[in-house]
Amino acid sequence: MNAEQILFILFGAVSLIGAIAVISFRHPIYSALSLIVTFFAQAGLFLLLGAHFVAAVQVIVYAGAIMVLFLFVIMLLNLGTLSAKGALGGKLKGFAIILGILLAIEGIYIATNVLNNTAIASAQPAAASPNTTTYDIGELLFSKYLLPFEVTSLILLAALIGVIVLVKRESESES
Repeated sequence: MNAEQILFILFGAVSLIGAIAVISFRHPIYSALSLIVTFFAQAGLFLLLGAHFVAAVQVIVYAGAIMVLFLFVIMLLNLGTLSAKGALGGKLKGFAIILGILLAIEGIYIATNVLNNTAIASAQPAAASPNTTTYDIGELLFSKYLLPFEVTSLILLAALIGVIVLVKRESESES
C-alpha cells in the first residue's frame, strides 16, 4: 500500500465515523462539530482526487460558512439535549426508514456509475495536461455530478426545515 491509499482509507474512515456521529449524538452542538469533522475529511478526499478547488470550497463554504450558521442557530435557540421520542415520532420514524432506503439505493446507483465511468476512463488514453478552469468545474458539476449536487441541496433544505420546525415547536410551547 502506498501513502495515497493509506490516506484514502484514513479520510474515508474519518468521514464515515463523523457522519455516523452526526446522527448518533443527542446534543446538537456535538452533532454540528461531528459534521465539521466530516466536511474536513471529505475535503481531504477531494485533495487526493486532485480536485483542489472543490476541496477549498468544501472547507470555506461548508465547514466555514454553513457550519457557523448552524452553530449560530443552535446557540440562538438554546437547544439542549433532544429526546429520541420527540425527534422521531411514529410517522417520522417510518418516513426516516423510507428515506434511508432511498438514499442507500441512490448511493448504490452513484457507486455503480463511478465504477463504470472509471473503467471507461482507464480504457481511454490520458490527456497530456488538463487545463481545468472554474467554467469546466461548473460544467461538470451541473452535468456529470448533478445528482450529488442536488443531494447536497436537499440535505441543506432538510436542515433548514428542521430549524423551522424546532423554532415553531419552541414558540408554541412558550405561548
